[in-house]
Amino acid sequence: MRSYGQYCPIARASEILAERWTPIILRDILNGVNTFSDLANGAPGLSRTLLSSRLNELHRAGVIRIQPNPSGRGKVYAPTEAGRDLGQVMLALGTWGERWIELAPEHLDPGVVLESWVRHYLDHDRLPDHRIIVRFEFPDLPVKGNELWCIFHRDDSEVCRTHPGFAEDLVATIESKALAEWHLGHTSWSKATREGRIKVSGPPNLVRALPTWNKQSRWAQLDVGQRKGTVTRP
Repeated sequence: MRSYGQYCPIARASEILAERWTPIILRDILNGVNTFSDLANGAPGLSRTLLSSRLNELHRAGVIRIQPNPSGRGKVYAPTEAGRDLGQVMLALGTWGERWIELAPEHLDPGVVLESWVRHYLDHDRLPDHRIIVRFEFPDLPVKGNELWCIFHRDDSEVCRTHPGFAEDLVATIESKALAEWHLGHTSWSKATREGRIKVSGPPNLVRALPTWNKQSRWAQLDVGQRKGTVTRP
């Protein structure tokens, strides 16, 4: 890691935190993601070589611990006391981003939203006792890659980019932006449904239940009036 050569605490912290992909990796580790493959899945576009490099940098800086996986091959990653102390920093960064940065097309990868839903915001207590398969279609995306599947199960939920091999219980046709806006609390499921931005077909009881399985983003409670959305990327 290169040094700014400045005594300032912001400069010293930036030497660790301002590296590309580092905040995303830290976000996921602080949210309980602890294996290399799961960290890679949570950061589409991040090469495994760079992920390994960033993890080693965070380890050398004393922000995370790297230990053998007690339940199998590979290693597990966990925050140290210094890493846990970054929780409020990450929360402040996210709150600023939600308040001031508008959603742009490059922010709307539905796979990232679904992974976040399943990994961090799934309300397991509301799930049925049996496995539910939902096919998500995104008509605003190119035909290749515009489908994803979610396996909702209390013990083992996941997002699949190919058909999981089970019969589908629901088919949800959703605009990518509508999915992100709903997860962030910018719109309600019922409003997006009335506007035709979300359509779900299948047994009525499951159609009604689907949105209740998402606890929504931690920033969904931010007062809409506080969202300024005036800062644009250069």
